[in-house]
Amino acid sequence: MDDPVRPDARRTIRALRADGIRRIVVVTGDRSEVAATVGAVIGVDEVLAERSPADKLDAVRSERRRAPTAMVGDGINDAPALALADVGVAMGARGASAASEAADAVLTVDRLDRLGEVAALARRTRRIAAQSVLAGMAMSLVAMGAAAAGLLPAVWGALLQEAIDVAVILNALRALRPVGRTVRLPAGAAELTKRFHDEHEAIRADIDEVRAAAEALGSAEPAAAMEQVRRVHRLLVSEVSPHEDAEERELYPALDQLLGGTDATATMSRAHAEIAHQIRRLGQLLDDIGAGPPDDVDLADLRALLYGLHAILRLHTAQEDESYLSLGDDTAGAPAVAVPS
Repeated sequence: MDDPVRPDARRTIRALRADGIRRIVVVTGDRSEVAATVGAVIGVDEVLAERSPADKLDAVRSERRRAPTAMVGDGINDAPALALADVGVAMGARGASAASEAADAVLTVDRLDRLGEVAALARRTRRIAAQSVLAGMAMSLVAMGAAAAGLLPAVWGALLQEAIDVAVILNALRALRPVGRTVRLPAGAAELTKRFHDEHEAIRADIDEVRAAAEALGSAEPAAAMEQVRRVHRLLVSEVSPHEDAEERELYPALDQLLGGTDATATMSRAHAEIAHQIRRLGQLLDDIGAGPPDDVDLADLRALLYGLHAILRLHTAQEDESYLSLGDDTAGAPAVAVPS
């Protein structure tokens, strides 16, 4: 069983830090070794593992003594901590209803990166609200002073007050505009990202097969191990290579057009070239070995190639998931946040 890290998690952490969040803590009931790995991957300041719901409350209390604290969660066990935090945010798309009821705000889409957008939206909305209040009060006071001095007839004063109200409302409507420079893919590119994301899910089994073949070289019968390696090579040639070629032809040009220039995808293209090179080397080595048993040098070369391919394929797939394929939004037009009544 596998519970992978959300592909947008690390980007969300970076965005939160850029927005001024100084300390980020993971509080989880998972085992320490699993939680520590996740924390290292996404880049948080501290990991508190094997914590009960009561321990989560203690963690929130401790963090509140440091600074105003936001808590993000999606499970029933998170509900008390969400209620205790200064700001509780529930992942409502797939989370428990108890968490949504206890939170101050609910992300209605299953996308963690919307958390940064919601925080920016909240600050911007508060700023616009303060501007509207102060500007409305100032203009009203000026109009009242003019009316008290006899410079403004009652009818014109009423009309001016309506104009002030309309101006304040129009200023408040600025809160509906998109926040910052959030990247949203157009429909065509979003469909491409969904397609290649689905293909990633399919080829992950092939990537695991690469590592299994490397391990079999030292533990299985030589003939069976070599057959497993040859089967892996066929999978790489028939499934992985066409996927990488299609990304290079179809996905990357669309992303380059959106992001401007080729710099954003240049490193990923280099990874494609390296993957193709290593697959060719594996095929050449298998051809050199032929039908006979491999010697010790051949075994060492095969293991090195297979472990190298496994590492680069896993890293490259994770990088694409985090950098590009999580930009697609299959919830376009849906509200990102709701405030419980």
